[in-house]
Amino acid sequence: MKAAAVDKRRLILDAAVHVFARQGFHTCRVSDIADEAKVAYGLVYHYFQSKDEMLDTLFLERWGLLLSAIDEIDAQAIPARAKLEAIASFIVDSYRHDPDVMKVIIVEVTRAANTFGQTHLADIQQAYGKIAGIVAAAQADGAFRTGVTPQFAAMAFYGAIEQVLTGWIFGLLEQGPEDYERAKHLIVDTICDGLEAHADRSHA
Repeated sequence: MKAAAVDKRRLILDAAVHVFARQGFHTCRVSDIADEAKVAYGLVYHYFQSKDEMLDTLFLERWGLLLSAIDEIDAQAIPARAKLEAIASFIVDSYRHDPDVMKVIIVEVTRAANTFGQTHLADIQQAYGKIAGIVAAAQADGAFRTGVTPQFAAMAFYGAIEQVLTGWIFGLLEQGPEDYERAKHLIVDTICDGLEAHADRSHA
């Protein structure tokens, strides 16, 4: 694909993000995206068959980055708690730098009880599986207790992050540089303090 074509495609996708975040995926029209991108209505259909394809593309792009980030973090020779904190930091920083994209992903895909959520369920579960692998390894070496299954821990961990992002999206939590940094640590503290093995209690 030529550079000019890539630029136009990117322009349309970026416009779609802002329209989806502002108006909601189901209530907006393709013409709204064309207006936002300042391109002809027909040009949108030159690159995308529908706004559904735009949402799929946006999700797969961003989710792919998350999966790659988890793999890179897991490959590091650092404790499981540090790995989870790095994953939380990646997701929080992603919201901090591009809140509209994260709003669209959370509201329109990962939390959507519709065809989009079902279509990408395997992709979503892949992230849970990678996080569960980090937990399982820590349980195997005694750093985390075994009373919580890796799958449950992974969902609780990601669920905590997603709930904090939702709080920011809907203005329920304070947002500022210090709030973002504090959230990274509080999320990990909340989950890991319940997972870590301590000498004064059973690993069960």
